[in-house]
Amino acid sequence: MNQHIGIVEDDPNIGNIVSAYLKQEGFRVTLSESAEKAWTLWESTPPDMWILDIMLPGMDGYEFCKKIREQSDVPIIIISAKDEEIDKILGLELGGDDYMTKPFSPRELVARVKRLFKRTLSTSSNHQEADEQHQIRSGDLLIDLNERLVFWNDREIELTTKEFDLLKLFATHANRAYSREELLYNVWGSDYFGSDRAVDDLVKRLRRKLPDMPLETVWGYGYRFRNDED
Repeated sequence: MNQHIGIVEDDPNIGNIVSAYLKQEGFRVTLSESAEKAWTLWESTPPDMWILDIMLPGMDGYEFCKKIREQSDVPIIIISAKDEEIDKILGLELGGDDYMTKPFSPRELVARVKRLFKRTLSTSSNHQEADEQHQIRSGDLLIDLNERLVFWNDREIELTTKEFDLLKLFATHANRAYSREELLYNVWGSDYFGSDRAVDDLVKRLRRKLPDMPLETVWGYGYRFRNDED
């Protein structure tokens, strides 16, 4: 196992209990009481997963989650005393993969950690099996499936894992309209818990990085990647 988990929790009792349960299961754990301290950890030895409280001194968990997601697709589990639906939706839309409300069972948290790692590793394995030596070309877009690289007009574009997976799906099935539900299933997986607005957020991020990309909104339905050459 030996995956490294970063915990950001300013309550020492909760942090120590969660840390103890995870260590008992064989995980390496680093506990930070603030997002600022956790960011230093991220820049030096990035964890394989984050367990993140929302209400923190200084930078809050929402902002930290957003900063991490701008650079990486590492799994994030949010734990919070905020139990309103709007809080859960916001946390998931900012990039959280799961959301647990305090108080929670440490054993349930460990189970969710294992499930999320299993899903992440399964997705990575599926990509390796599917990505034989070939490329996808669509107009000015080039996707190297082996190296998981994206080029637009011969300029390399850096994408997170989910950004890459979404773009690959669109480019592989150009001119097909996908509903938000279909995109959630194909990119996030069948066990994803959260709002389909996460799709809109990911599309916005892709459009910022590829402003000339022919990705159309199908109003009231979803999105379509247009390729007039097909």
